[in-house]
Amino acid sequence: MSLILFNKPFQVMCQFSAHPGRPTLADYIKIPDIYPAGRLDADSEGLLLLTDDGKLQHNISHPALKQPKTYMVQVEGAPTQAMLAHLRNGVDLGDFRSKPCQARQIEEPDWLWPRDPPIRQRQDKPTSWLALTLTEGKNRQVRRMTAAVGLPTLRLVRVSIGQVSLQSHPLWPGESVEINPADLTDLKK
Repeated sequence: MSLILFNKPFQVMCQFSAHPGRPTLADYIKIPDIYPAGRLDADSEGLLLLTDDGKLQHNISHPALKQPKTYMVQVEGAPTQAMLAHLRNGVDLGDFRSKPCQARQIEEPDWLWPRDPPIRQRQDKPTSWLALTLTEGKNRQVRRMTAAVGLPTLRLVRVSIGQVSLQSHPLWPGESVEINPADLTDLKK
């Protein structure tokens, strides 16, 4: 059984099949019969877990198992306490209401790699960083949540899934490392 931690770069498609205009996981991961446990959209960066074990893949990615996933989000604007409370309590996104989550403002991470291409800088619009921890993961959910409270997402980086994090396994974008699945006791419930 293999478990791979991969730092997915910006604009890489979360699939192994060829894409006409963007790189895919196949350009970075050369291990046969391995599949992502969950997804990140092309505009998102950061931690992706891949495995060749179907049960482990299910335990990592299935929303019913509520694995917390933490994202660092650079947003346009400065969050108020009311905006953060709205995020924490759940946001009505029209087609569903997000579950309560953890949301707080953080300093810009000093360990984070620069994005290529860089985020646009606008003199009249400050940016801020948030840390959001969710136990669900619907399509573009974090982006939709921050936009709904008036803080459009500029950059989205997943930094942890359960106890596994990019801070404890530092990887540059495009790098991966194999870890022992036995070390992931909270992902085997």
